[in-house]
Formats: sequence, C-alpha cells, structure tokens
Amino acid sequence: MSLEQLINDCKKNNIKAQEQLYKHYAPKLFSVCLKYAHDYNEAQDYLQESFITIFQKIDQFEFKGSFDGWAKKIVVNHILQQFRKNNKWVLIDENLVEDYEEIELEIEENISMDFLMKIIQELPERYRMVFNLYVFENYSHNEIASALGITSGTSKSNLARARMILKEKIENNKGNFRLSSVK
Repeated sequence: MSLEQLINDCKKNNIKAQEQLYKHYAPKLFSVCLKYAHDYNEAQDYLQESFITIFQKIDQFEFKGSFDGWAKKIVVNHILQQFRKNNKWVLIDENLVEDYEEIELEIEENISMDFLMKIIQELPERYRMVFNLYVFENYSHNEIASALGITSGTSKSNLARARMILKEKIENNKGNFRLSSVK
C-alpha cells in the first residue's frame, strides 16, 4: 500500500491504516522525542500524545511536502507546548550573552552517538531544549525565542551554556567513549 493511500485511509479513521502508519513512523518520531525528553518514559509519553494529534489533524495534511516533515513538526510543537506549560525561564541579561557566543563545541569523530545522546539528555531541560532546536531542528535564535516565549539573548545564552556543559562532559570522559578500533 502506498503512503498516500495509507494516509487517505487514516483520514477515514481506518484503525488498521492508523496502526500501520504508527508502526512505520513511530521509530523515527521516537528518536525525535528522545532528544527532548528527560528520560525514556517521558519520550514515550511525547510520542503517544503526538500521535493522537497526528491522527486528529491528519485531514490537514494536503500532500504538500513530506509527511515525515509534517509529522515531525507536530511532535516538536507538542514537546514545545509541554515545555512552555511546565517550565519557568530564568531571564538573562543580554549583555552577558556576548561572553558565551564564542564557545564552540567540537565533537571528536570517535565519540559514540549513544554517549553523545546520553550527555545531551543530561543537560538541564531549558539548555537541552534550546540546544536541540538550534542544532537538530535548525531554528534561529529568534524562532526559538518566539517558540519558547523567551528573548533571543536568553536563547543564545542557553545554547552557549549547553555547549559549555557538553564540552566539559566530553573532556571529563575522554577515553570512556571512544569507539573500539581494529588493528
């Protein structure tokens, strides 16, 4: 069955089509949820709640652009909505941001993806959210500020602080995350 037919069947509330669509997209969308969630259980909640929204709004998908992108956007928007509802932001003096803008995070090639995802998940929630939106979703600081109800300066500061924490964790764990090499 083609993706178009599967989506059209989902629009008709066909439960078997919904199940098939879920099985096909859940692994991809779960990886998005894991990037933002504090733990596995929270990621599962994000995924389930996002699929409820996907099925409620599937009539709005008009086959303009990819379904993958449309579904991912629903997931990210759901996570942002939960984040805004449950978190308070510490306002940062934007003049302090300049001190942090120069921090670059250099990722060594021999760092495992599991280690990298683990230390990203360990970031404080507000830093993790900004880091993921900026790095993985390619949001600008203005877009992040708008999505989270913060200033652009706070977004920049939180990104820089996230990078500092990640850089420190990488430096403190050198040797612990190297991939084994075959001679």
